[in-house]
Amino acid sequence: MNLLEKLYTFIIFLAVVMGIFIGKIEFIQSNAERFIVPLLMAMLYIIFLQIPVEDIKKAFKNIKFTRTSVLMNFLWTPILAWFLTLLFLNNHPALAIGFIMLMVTPCTDWYLIFTGIARGNVALSTAILPLNLILQLILLPVYLLIFGGTTLVVEFEFLVESILIVLFLPFLLALLTKIGLRKKQQVREHLIAKLSMLPILFLSLAIVAMFASQGNLLFEHIEVIWQITLPILLFFIINFIVSQKIGQLLKFSYPDRASLSLTTLARNSPIALAIAMTAFPDQPLIALTLVIGPLLELPILAIVSQLLLFFSKNKGR
Repeated sequence: MNLLEKLYTFIIFLAVVMGIFIGKIEFIQSNAERFIVPLLMAMLYIIFLQIPVEDIKKAFKNIKFTRTSVLMNFLWTPILAWFLTLLFLNNHPALAIGFIMLMVTPCTDWYLIFTGIARGNVALSTAILPLNLILQLILLPVYLLIFGGTTLVVEFEFLVESILIVLFLPFLLALLTKIGLRKKQQVREHLIAKLSMLPILFLSLAIVAMFASQGNLLFEHIEVIWQITLPILLFFIINFIVSQKIGQLLKFSYPDRASLSLTTLARNSPIALAIAMTAFPDQPLIALTLVIGPLLELPILAIVSQLLLFFSKNKGR
């Protein structure tokens, strides 16, 4: 884990504070919004460039794990998110949409770091990564229409347009870059290594721009933090217990159980945030929910990785 990854939570929090502060300047507040989409597209291009999408067939070598992970992430998790939304956010449609967007997009990057810390099966987690990416790109609009279609927040045409522009265009560009460099493996690896630090930077700048354009949104809606914190915490607690129990029932080894738990817990806030900031520009509370998410998620993943290590030492592998 490099220094930027260790400081990710702090960097996101600092970006929010900086955005609110510089948003006091009228010129910045009125022009900041135009930088959000380009920054997010640049961020996603680099993220997609780092993901070995062409190796998706590797995920199917362990059919049992792949099937379990897909069912957990794309069937059980949306149902759990919807249930928690009904319990805690039923009267807050913007918060509900933000919460659902966060919870139905499994992580495609930093969960590998925590899998390594917990001594899980990193190779298996890496193999499932591109499949998770493809499925969430396809299913995200479906989940939003199913769970948010009854509100006034989700507009189908604008949602599809935003996904095509913000998600699939960077994805296509990354795929074309990989195809162009497939015979130049060293050049490709060097390029990815050089760009690896930029996604956090671009995401942070996009968050700065968002909060600069929205002014004192966070202070005006301070109660949002408390309303969204409980369902997020419950999501992580329930999913950790369920994933461990399922791993035990299916007789997964400890490394495979650790991988299942972390791929089920970690969420893809950058992708969800990219969609929220473009598809719902008039609903800033959606994006705010997706900023609060990783502030809670990363410390929780660090704790979970240590818990998994503790369990493995006490129960044996």
